[in-house]
Amino acid sequence: MGQPLSPTEISTALAALPGWSVDHDALAKSFAFGSFREAMSFMGRVAFEAEELNHHPEWTNVYNRVAIRLSTHEAGGKITANDVELATRIQRISWVG
Repeated sequence: MGQPLSPTEISTALAALPGWSVDHDALAKSFAFGSFREAMSFMGRVAFEAEELNHHPEWTNVYNRVAIRLSTHEAGGKITANDVELATRIQRISWVG
């Protein structure tokens, strides 16, 4: 699943991922939608992207909020290029920022 990225590589990736940050060796972002239905729709879209990459997020949902954390278990729970790719796809389909 890849090697952990260096701090410089992570910083470069974050520059293209608005609102994402590093939280305990994971890429993280929270999304706030207009309703529970919108949050569920978003999660469904993300699920298809994650399945295509065979790389699945750690996430939670409470009503209209979705919090996502991305790290790679096979790389010791560190951030890899796979996490950046999934975050990029998530960012591309998000309509709330």
